[in-house]
Formats: sequence, C-alpha cells, structure tokens
Amino acid sequence: SAPRATWESEERQPLLARRPRRPRRWWRAAAAAVLLVEMLERAAFFGVAGNLVLYLNSAELNWAGDQASRAALVFLGASYLLAPVGGWLADVYLGRYRAIVLSLLLYLAASGLLASTAFPDGRSSFCGEMPSAHLEPACPSPGCQYTWRATYCAPTLYAALLLLALAASSVRSNLTSFGADQVMDLGRHASRRFFNWFYWSINVGAMLSLLVVAFIQQNISFLLGYSIVVGCVGLAFFIFLFATPSFIIKPPTGSQVSSMLKLALQNCCPRLWHRHSARDPSSAQLLPDQRFPQPGPSPQEDIANFQVLVKILPVMVTLVPYWMVYFQMQSTYVLQGLHLQIPNIFPNCPTNRSEALRAQGSVYKIPEAWLLLANVVVLLILVPVKDHLLDPLLLRCKLLPSALQKMALGMFFGFTSVIVAGVLEMKRLEYINHNQTVSQQIGQDTYYAAPLSIWWQTPQYLLIGISEIFASIAGLEFAYSEAPRSMQGALMGIFFCLSGVGSLLGSSLVALLSLPGGWLYCPEDTGNINKCRMDLYFFLLAGIQAAAALLFIIIADRYERAAKGPAPQSCPRRDSG
Repeated sequence: SAPRATWESEERQPLLARRPRRPRRWWRAAAAAVLLVEMLERAAFFGVAGNLVLYLNSAELNWAGDQASRAALVFLGASYLLAPVGGWLADVYLGRYRAIVLSLLLYLAASGLLASTAFPDGRSSFCGEMPSAHLEPACPSPGCQYTWRATYCAPTLYAALLLLALAASSVRSNLTSFGADQVMDLGRHASRRFFNWFYWSINVGAMLSLLVVAFIQQNISFLLGYSIVVGCVGLAFFIFLFATPSFIIKPPTGSQVSSMLKLALQNCCPRLWHRHSARDPSSAQLLPDQRFPQPGPSPQEDIANFQVLVKILPVMVTLVPYWMVYFQMQSTYVLQGLHLQIPNIFPNCPTNRSEALRAQGSVYKIPEAWLLLANVVVLLILVPVKDHLLDPLLLRCKLLPSALQKMALGMFFGFTSVIVAGVLEMKRLEYINHNQTVSQQIGQDTYYAAPLSIWWQTPQYLLIGISEIFASIAGLEFAYSEAPRSMQGALMGIFFCLSGVGSLLGSSLVALLSLPGGWLYCPEDTGNINKCRMDLYFFLLAGIQAAAALLFIIIADRYERAAKGPAPQSCPRRDSG
C-alpha cells in the first residue's frame, strides 16, 4: 500500500502546485452543496416521473393508457440516452461548472413549461382548446363504434419532457464527477465516502418527492405538485451559485469522441474511410493530438482505448433488455396499479362515506406512486448491509462474486419481477372477465379496477429494487474498474446512454403492441386497460430478459477467460469484483 500512496501523491502534485491547500471546512461546504443540489434535483425529477402516467391519463389531458406509458418511457429513456451530450459539452466547451449552471437553468424553464400545462389558462395558451372527451367504461358490445382522437397537447408536453430529460441527463453526467473533484485531494477514502453519500442523497430526494409531491399531485392538484418541482430546481440553482466560492472549478480538457469515431470508421467501414482519406489526407492520417499539440492521450493510447472499448461494449449492450424491464416500474407498473383497488388513507373517517364530499375530492387515496418507495427503501437499507456486512463476509470466505456475476444475478431478479407482474395481471383480468370490478375515484378521474389490493404489487417493486443493487451498481462498478483512466467518464456516459436505449426500446415495444391486433390495442376502452392483454406483454419482456441473460453469461464468460490470460506486468488489471 505504501508504493500506491506515493504514486497517488505524485499524481496529484501538479494539481496541488497550482492552488494552495484549502481549509477542511471549504471541502465540506463544497461537498455538502453538491449533495444538497443532487437531492433537490432528484426530488424534482421523481416529481415529474413518479406520476407522469397518471397526469397524462387524467381528465385534463385524457391520454390513453398506452400513450401515457409510451410518453413516460420516452422521458425516462431520453433522460439517460442524452447523458453523453452534457458530458461532451462540458469536456470540450463549457467545463463542468458552467454545464451544470446552464443545465439547471434549462431545468427551471422546462419544469415551468410542464407546470403551465397543469392549469386551464396555461393549457389553452400552449395547446389550444381540448376537444370534448370523457373517460369511458369498457365498450358494452363488440359492435359499438369508437372514434379515434389525437393526443391533446402532445407537442408541448413532449417538448417539455425532452427538455427536462436533456437538463436532467446533463446534471447527472456532470454533477457526479464535479462533486468528486471537490474532495479528490483528501484521498481515496474521502472519494469513496462522497460517492456513498451521493448515492444516498439520490434516494433521499426520491423518497421526499414520492412521499410529498406524489401525494399532492394525486389528491390535491397537479399544478401545486409541479410548482413544488419548479421550487426544488430553483432552490438547487440558488444553492449551487451561492456555494461557488467554495468550489474547485476546472477548465474543459477536451474529448476523445472524435478519435474514437475515427477509429471506429476505419475498422468498421474501410471503404468509406479510404474515400474520406482521399478527400482529406492530413485529417485521415493524423489524429487531432498530432496536429494540435495539447495535453491528452497519444495516438497509441487512443488505439489501445478503442480496443478496450470494443471488448467492454458487448458486455454492456447485453444489459439493455434489463433496462427494458427496469423502466416498467415507472410506466406499465403504474398503469397496472391504477386498475387495482387503492385504499383510502383515512378509511375509518366518516367523511369517506359521504358521496358529496367524495365528489369534491375529499377522500385521500394512497398515491399509486408510493409503491416506488418499496424500491427506494430496499436500496436505502440493503446497500449499507451489502457494503458493511455481506460483501466483507463473502470476501473473507473467498466467495465474493465479480461485477459480471452480480450483473447476471440482477438480471435474474428483474426477470422474476416481470414474471410476478404478469401473474398478477392474469389474476386481475380474471376478475375483470367475471365483471367483478370496483369504480374508484382518483383525483378527478374514474378507474374501473379489480377488487385486488394494490399492495399485491409490492413483491414486483421489491424484486426490481433488489435487481438494481446487483445489475445497476455492479454495472457502474464494471464500467469504472475495467476502463482506462482516460475513458472512465466516457464509459460512464455510455452506460447511462445504453440504459436509455433500453427504456426507448420498451416504449417502442409498447407502441408496436398497441397497433390494431396487438395485445395492448383496446381503443374501445379509452382510459382503462381492462380489454388489453398486458399480462402477455409482461411475459414477452420476461422471455426477452431470459434470452439476453443467457447471451450475457456467454459473453461475460469469454470476457473473464480472456482477462485471466497473460497480461503485461507493468500494467496490472484492476480488480473488477
């Protein structure tokens, strides 16, 4: 350990020579500000994502269930898919500090636009007047007529959601490394502690949002709920600016994206590469680091990094079907929960039996989004248990699984979650087919639900939370530990990008199955899913996940066998377990 400490101190000497060591209270203030900003940003993000399906499915907008689920999956997918964009802009042009400031400003504007659609004057200004439409029960007869309607306010809402996704992805890709910069001179233990607290701040923000904002949105007003979202972003922006004097701010250092793309073009499309080199010989033969002398990886390092990327990418790509399953938690799981019986928060209150008060919305239902808390609580409890008890025990017994083995285990729990959801949906449809339904008022909207308690969804949420501990955290561990130092940030961005690809593929699958003849095509049942076959959709996802898991095991086995081969002694491989 002594030689490593000496090497690390020498590595940091140039950076320390350029600025005096600051008092410890400045490090703490900077790290605390970053953690608080992250908590508020996550509270705002889950304030949008937690009840997005319910908002789009409400009487104010009257989107069909498949349309609302698709929009939620697009928003969640884009918030991950766009992560490399913010990181690239920060690396090349803005620097992390300016990128975060501009992202929070965009966040504030986009959340304000979304909030403006939650009251009548705002909707009429941005969307025009809504055609008269009402939520209807299932079509009473097979021959009844149904008139197709376009989704109301779709351009404005999709614009707001995509801008929010861009802002959230930019904050995600830059705030993590910016926070680590604040404590890097305190040593590796300080960095590890920062990441632990950073992960907790994410889940604390999610918990506060789901407990408070989701309840307000479902039982009081979406306008008030989205106003809280705007307030969280505004407060995060103010705290970040207020803490600026305590921050370590680094200038942009450049990006390897152009070099990686050039090498990919040269290896994958040699004919196209020869045409390009004929038009621009100097650009084709010389990498940017040769033409413009500046600090950064050499051409040889670029080639070595590209070879590492080619080995790692197949492993990460086979994780995409897991993300298709994971993001059901905030889309189709929510839609399923709206059609299960949701209990009142105050079931013994006399006012709950008053139909007059019921019509005025005085009965408070448990927010369906609260089931996401099962995922959050699992993470808050099991992550410290795993870190302080389970992993040390397995390490002493020499049974600690590698990152790839943990990812495979996470896929298994994701597969189990979607199987449980499919079985529950089969049972729900049995009640529906026997005309055993209950009409429940959620906000201003009526849903025709099966007489099954929504608490039956708890196992699928718990299982998806356990899967996240293994697949998501181990995936980040794999991307960080296997990447060269100069590409760790890039591979983190690719990891988040591929998770967004999984969400968008899930959205595309919903859209495909919503076409005439598909399992999710039920236009005569607008606003409800009682004539759809969502159970078959869940089982299809389970099949895709199972096939991907088998492919992942094969690829991971080949990767680990290749990694155990002879390696240069001067460049030892970091432990990925």
